[in-house]
Amino acid sequence: MGRAEVLQGVRQMRFEGLLERHERGELSQGEAAEMLGVSERTFRRWRDRLRDEGPEGLRDRRIGKPSSRRAAAEEIVRMLGLYEERYAGFTVKHFHEQLQKRHHYKLGYTVTRLALQGAGMVRPAPRRSAHRKKRPRRPLVGMMLHQDASRFAWLPGDDRQYDLVVTLDDATSAVYSGFIVEEEGTASSFRALAEVIKQHGLFCELYTDRGSHYFHTPKAGEAVSKTVQTQVGRALAQLGIRHIAAYSPEARGRSERAFRTLQDRLPKELALAGITTAAAANRWLAETYWPAHNAAFAVTAAEAGSAFVADRTGRVREILCLQEERRVGNDNTVKWRGLTLQIPPSPLRAHFVRATVRVHEYPDGRLAIFHGPHRLADYNPAGNPCDDTKLAA
Repeated sequence: MGRAEVLQGVRQMRFEGLLERHERGELSQGEAAEMLGVSERTFRRWRDRLRDEGPEGLRDRRIGKPSSRRAAAEEIVRMLGLYEERYAGFTVKHFHEQLQKRHHYKLGYTVTRLALQGAGMVRPAPRRSAHRKKRPRRPLVGMMLHQDASRFAWLPGDDRQYDLVVTLDDATSAVYSGFIVEEEGTASSFRALAEVIKQHGLFCELYTDRGSHYFHTPKAGEAVSKTVQTQVGRALAQLGIRHIAAYSPEARGRSERAFRTLQDRLPKELALAGITTAAAANRWLAETYWPAHNAAFAVTAAEAGSAFVADRTGRVREILCLQEERRVGNDNTVKWRGLTLQIPPSPLRAHFVRATVRVHEYPDGRLAIFHGPHRLADYNPAGNPCDDTKLAA
């Protein structure tokens, strides 16, 4: 006998006892109904059914009948077939999203999860242990951004591992920049910063790991240097952005959790979209994936408003590039990574022999030489002067 039948028997005995007391005048109809937890109308209906049909009239007619809300068996079978044929390995949540988006699926998440677990296709998620309290988010967007990279086999059919460089907001977890590269480094950090600043503006703080392109660490495992800067550290200082170093993976909890989600979902989404190259993946990420990801996973900031500030000076391009000082040779040339850069005549001085100049190398490979604030010349990636007429006076 099932639990429903047992409960029905108990209810029937209670009703019959209270009905007898009501008929003896010990209880009013309202009092008897209240003790049963039903309305007076229900009490009268049960009384009439008992008189007309006997004890069988009190039987709950829902018992033994399938629920009108039970999912159609055909739809469950279709769903299980899709999971086995096309979506094996997807989490239930990710699979349910794809069903709704691609297969006109109408059943709810819980029904889907229970059916998959009942068929042995997915395992119930383990219970989470107690966790320490998370660091509160910054209240405004633009107050703190996280930048990190995850090395993984992101591209379908390609066993090689690439770095996915992601920059996200601490206040909302919204991803502002994300792209796949062979290996993260100074160039990828500059690219991500340029994308964020172009779209949103300058922000207050950047939280990163202690990778060698972010910080100089005099001794492994110890604190980062506060005096020696990397190219990224120098650029952030020039932009007025505070650079914060994380000293453990737990300290980078926001980005670590984001990467766990991305490692599970992104390769499957790329496979569904038929994308197999990094260039195609990066276009698709910017145009399609990040807007959908942010809609699903970003949260609302604690306070309205923004801490982003527009770059009105236009200095970003000159800052987000490699910058190094060089001593000019006796022939008015500067050596740079195997190239010889000839400084053209300038109204600033007769020559620049032994002068200290600054070389800028931009992300596209172009070069420029500066003497203090003065731009002396521009060069193409081969080291040839671009335009001798546009020299600063």
